[in-house]
Amino acid sequence: MEEVYILDQTFENADFSQIQRGEYEHCIFRNCNLEYADLSGFSFNNCEFTGCNLSMAKLCRTAFREVIFKECKMFGLHFNECNEFGMSFRFDGCYLNNSVFYKTSIKKTLFKYSKLIEVDFSDADLSLAIFNNCDLSGAVFDNTNLEKADFRTSFNYSIDPSQNKLKKAKFSLSQVHGLLLQFNIEIDKNA
Repeated sequence: MEEVYILDQTFENADFSQIQRGEYEHCIFRNCNLEYADLSGFSFNNCEFTGCNLSMAKLCRTAFREVIFKECKMFGLHFNECNEFGMSFRFDGCYLNNSVFYKTSIKKTLFKYSKLIEVDFSDADLSLAIFNNCDLSGAVFDNTNLEKADFRTSFNYSIDPSQNKLKKAKFSLSQVHGLLLQFNIEIDKNA
């Protein structure tokens, strides 16, 4: 299949059969169904996905550079298989449950009003990342660089300070128990 170069186009209500393998630059994808799509080798530069379903899509060597995801369903994605060169994106109101960011370098990433349930952030570099009002239930942080990351408005996280880099990371007092769970101590939230 021949690869295409697409610039400044909008795709609405499209499915994978309507999107050719290639490079997409400054494109908008609205309400597209890319569930289980094979996006291997695709390149998305300065693109925006709004209201799309990308759940379980295959991301082998997929490039995401300066990509915005808004209100997207993105269950089970393996971002660790993406092309690492220039990888940068932000998420606003997305469902990323069971996705994998293992060993990714995604400094300064913004996760906003998103569900990150049981997401694997092991060995990732999330320094300077912002988790704004995110649900991190069951998310795995193991040997993760969280230096200067901001968790002040997020909740349901469990982060072991002895297994992660937390220098100058920001947390709210009301959620600090998420840093102490592994010590098996009781915290009186009413005191």
